[in-house]
Amino acid sequence: MSGIHQTITRLRELRMGAMADALSTQLDTPSLQQFSFEDRLGMLVEREWSERENKKLKRLIKGAALPEPANLEDLDSRASRQLDRSLVSSLSTCEWINRRQNLIILGATGVGKTWLACAFGTQACRLKLSVVFYRASDLYADIGSAMLDGSLPKLKAALIKPQLLVLDDFGIGNLNAQAAHVLLDVVDRRMRSGSILITSQYPTDQWHGLFPDPTIADAILDRVVHQAHRLQLKGESMRKLHAAKRMQAA
Repeated sequence: MSGIHQTITRLRELRMGAMADALSTQLDTPSLQQFSFEDRLGMLVEREWSERENKKLKRLIKGAALPEPANLEDLDSRASRQLDRSLVSSLSTCEWINRRQNLIILGATGVGKTWLACAFGTQACRLKLSVVFYRASDLYADIGSAMLDGSLPKLKAALIKPQLLVLDDFGIGNLNAQAAHVLLDVVDRRMRSGSILITSQYPTDQWHGLFPDPTIADAILDRVVHQAHRLQLKGESMRKLHAAKRMQAA
């Protein structure tokens, strides 16, 4: 085995496959030989770094379990939606997550709350922040199951560890006393570990009545609502608009 081929083999053994592939490409591309050693080494390192960053992003997005592919640059900010563009731009830096602040997205059914929450989740992943997404009704059901099979500590850890917890469609589903107690524990511990993004079709002044226990409601809302940024979505149902476009295209 020649020296260069042994180097390529060693790179693969060190799990630096992208650099190994880039080195093979350099060997097969005579025009690249005109560059200095430092330049060619820089190309190899850049290839390996880019590959690792892409893999990390894919892992973060997969772990987030976002239900919709969404990116903030594709946001529909037409005037009828009355969306605060400057606030969206500011929130896109995700500094609010680093500061352990929260975000509340409100609006009627179908206006795009879940999509926007997913877009913020994707943006957080791009900035190397860990995210987990839960529909509120699914979370309540999972809490009930976890209490029965003894996996509640594991579920709590999965909710507390990520830097951003997305709770979608708050107000939908059966929030019983047991689930409310667990949610309070998660929210309380998340104040020291990260942020929460909540979407809801209910105004925040109606949230108190969604809890079975007013004391727990006070405790959770005090921790979540009072230190949260807010985005209000208005306008027509995006689902209806997209459905109409599909019918026109058919």
